Amino acid sequence: MPWLIALDIDGTLLDYDGSLSPVVRDAVIAAEQAGHQVVLASGRDMTAMQPIVAQLGLTNGWMVCSNGCVIVRLDPHFGAGYWIEQVSTFDAEPLIKEIAEHLPTARFAVEDVGRGYRVSQAFNEGELAGDYQVVPFDQLAGGGLVTRVVIRGGDETPEEFSQAIAELGMTGVGYFVGYNAWMDLVPSGVSKASGLEHVREKINIPLERTIAIGDGHNDIDMLQWAGRGIAMGQADLEVRLAADEVTEPVSRDGVAHAIRPILPTH
Repeated sequence: MPWLIALDIDGTLLDYDGSLSPVVRDAVIAAEQAGHQVVLASGRDMTAMQPIVAQLGLTNGWMVCSNGCVIVRLDPHFGAGYWIEQVSTFDAEPLIKEIAEHLPTARFAVEDVGRGYRVSQAFNEGELAGDYQVVPFDQLAGGGLVTRVVIRGGDETPEEFSQAIAELGMTGVGYFVGYNAWMDLVPSGVSKASGLEHVREKINIPLERTIAIGDGHNDIDMLQWAGRGIAMGQADLEVRLAADEVTEPVSRDGVAHAIRPILPTH
């Protein structure tokens, strides 16, 4: 019976310089060829995930994008090679305004699924994938429901940024604060875990046959969801405690070590 193997990208599949180890690539390809279902699950949007799909040669399967907000099915029979299976949305406008009052120098980006972002001001090079358009602040949310909002700290230190977010006491949404002054706002109840559960039900794999591997705080939900949650060796203590086991760090091909036991031995 196949396994569902959920893989975070940055710090898990890719090292911090953005490189994909040949050892890890070969292990992931071997897992797919053995009949296991490889699912990329990332905070990246779908545009930024597609180059990784290409590097791995994945043509069939699933992507859980934008921390669970967008679920994509890969299939070469679709004209673009994929189908957007599900998009979760919420009314972000009131909260964007409230956060801007507490963090006046922060930059905001609202995801435009499959295309890029509407932003309050330009982000640093490489921080956002796809095209982006600078728009007046009151047009960020487009007057309707949105998928995900990215908030990038301005003059605040990461500690000051996290403290300001904690003081907001946000309700009715989900949010993930990164290691730096960066936060994703998502619809309430949405996470990598919720996206992976949607995929698991679609492909009818038992929960006990699921593996999730990650290194970040936005991976905690999926590590706790999986039958086998595996933290990367360099992950901090909170992430490692959420997992069932810990593999080698990304610099030592941790993903390959983690999935090797379910690969063919010949």
